Amino acid sequence: MKIYLDVCCLCRPFDDQTMGRIRLEVTAVQEIIRRCTTGEVTLVSSEAITEEISKIPDIKKQVRVEKIASVAQEYIFIDEGIIARMHEVMVMGGMAMDALHIACAERAGAVFLTTDDDLITFFKLHKNIQVLIENPITWLKEGNR
Repeated sequence: MKIYLDVCCLCRPFDDQTMGRIRLEVTAVQEIIRRCTTGEVTLVSSEAITEEISKIPDIKKQVRVEKIASVAQEYIFIDEGIIARMHEVMVMGGMAMDALHIACAERAGAVFLTTDDDLITFFKLHKNIQVLIENPITWLKEGNR
């Protein structure tokens, strides 16, 4: 199974964990990364993820997130097909970067995991999205233990 963690997920282990939900998401993301390091699942990264990580203003956090992303065993390069699909998703109402991540996850045939509830809700309403989009906690609870 392939997993595409968006940058919100990759950053989650470094967020303030005083809120219960964030603590649970940290645990879920750490478990998923553990599975990627043992080969139980394949982490997919992309040029979009690399670009987004490069814009993290806190250099220490950026380096830590890059280290997590380096676990990826598959890398999606942005090409004309990805850009075309990104535009299709944007026509549905998606924001450019979210649409780009969706297109990359679709290309990889990966499950797209994010901690962004609005993104999950929005894209679950659109049947033309060809990838499962879930929160890491939900994904683990639904039998991916």
